[in-house]
Amino acid sequence: MPSNASQPVEGALTRSAIFVTLTVNEGDEALAIFRDLCADLPSLVKAVGFRSAEAGLTCILGIGAVLWSRLGLGVQPQGLHPFREIAGVHHAPATPGDILLHVRAARPDYCFELVTHIMRRLGPAAIVRDETQGFKFFDNRDLLGFVDGTENPVGPALTEAVVIGTEDAVFAGGSYVIVQKYLHDMARWEAMPVEQQERVIGRHKLSDIEFPDPEKASFAHNVLTNIEDAEGNPLEILRDNMPFGSPATGEFGTFFIGYAREPGRIETMLTNMFVGNPPGNYDRILDVSRAVTGCLFFVPPAGMLDIIAAGGMLVAPAADTGSAMRPDGSLGLGSLKRGN
Repeated sequence: MPSNASQPVEGALTRSAIFVTLTVNEGDEALAIFRDLCADLPSLVKAVGFRSAEAGLTCILGIGAVLWSRLGLGVQPQGLHPFREIAGVHHAPATPGDILLHVRAARPDYCFELVTHIMRRLGPAAIVRDETQGFKFFDNRDLLGFVDGTENPVGPALTEAVVIGTEDAVFAGGSYVIVQKYLHDMARWEAMPVEQQERVIGRHKLSDIEFPDPEKASFAHNVLTNIEDAEGNPLEILRDNMPFGSPATGEFGTFFIGYAREPGRIETMLTNMFVGNPPGNYDRILDVSRAVTGCLFFVPPAGMLDIIAAGGMLVAPAADTGSAMRPDGSLGLGSLKRGN
């Protein structure tokens, strides 16, 4: 497998998913167990998923800034840092997270089985900070009743949005992912007239048709989360959000998960939502949806997991080459000097 082949971040939305956020315990033994998981993960996915190709089982592994530093890889992705808490009209907390496991499949039993095996491998080396089991709700709607992920890019635009390129050549083929868990006040939302709900979101609830721009409220969700670069080009992300909940305990929520080639575009969207653009013109969906977690992870290219597993170090390209590619077609990731 080429060292810069991506993990399956561009995969289609699925009917089921499990999101697991963990921290790795101190000590070399815990790091060794994590390295072993990096080595074994493709085989685990293949073994569980082999029973049904139609299940479409995949697993994406993300690594947080603290764990990345502990691994002693020598080079750090340009955009990797701990999630930054946002204190605006509403609050977006930063919560612990060294590892993200994003497990997707058409059937929940495949997600369940794979996570079971992964957790057995990690054992006492890691602490579970959050586990959320998501499900598809009717026609890709969230529990607020609106279709989620409507504006996801497709085709080449998707790759352009989520996969790192030559701007950070050592990590080409990687991606960044930000996750947040939102809890909804359903009683307050359902007391709101549909017309008001539609103004909050910026699209019609039943048809999923977006309002014309002149009719959108300045605080609409799809206004504040649509951003552009200095030349007016849209800065897109991939949302793979999933509803979750427990009717018996009154828990209803959305697990937000956004992939991008650099995290700044997601952070800008979140700042617009929580602080407002301009400040004070915040996303009214936050009046009924409360963020309770917040983490940022780097998703290494698939081949880089082998380097991590072997305790290797990454080699930055020479400054005057203008390219990370070597004559043998690699990205200079082959050093196997033992790290921490």
